[in-house]
Amino acid sequence: MSGMSLDVSVRLLDERLTGWGFPRWGSAAAAGLDLHACLDAPLALEPQGPPALIPAGFAVLIRDPDWCGLVLPRSGLGHREGLVLGNGTGVIDADYEGPLLISAWNRNPGGPAIAVAPGDRIAQLVFTRVARPRLRITRDEASGPGSARGEGGFGSSGRR
Repeated sequence: MSGMSLDVSVRLLDERLTGWGFPRWGSAAAAGLDLHACLDAPLALEPQGPPALIPAGFAVLIRDPDWCGLVLPRSGLGHREGLVLGNGTGVIDADYEGPLLISAWNRNPGGPAIAVAPGDRIAQLVFTRVARPRLRITRDEASGPGSARGEGGFGSSGRR
């Protein structure tokens, strides 16, 4: 339907992944590929503690510079339990072929630790196209059409 095709190789680094159902998307229309915690023992992420790097158990070989991978939190875990990524979003460039790691962080200011067990689905990988526009350096404020927003910055468009 989209006409965009991408072949990606996956190098398994942890054989347990196949037993956990990897690779799979949560549904036929899901954008994100489930990422499992390839831990040897359960991990407790303390509230507001340091993030932990958790191996995903594979390397992804994108190799097409028009594509990249984005490691994103799973929305339910982030909303209900506070499990988010320590780096917000992880970017997997097409030329990175090392082990995929998930920076997991407990954003909750209080409450219990978040328990992460070996095999838990803790994040997702989304593949997306990359745009590299030609950038034109200018110092002339009248060089473009301008904006009705001007230079107001964050929140300058109002709330509606």
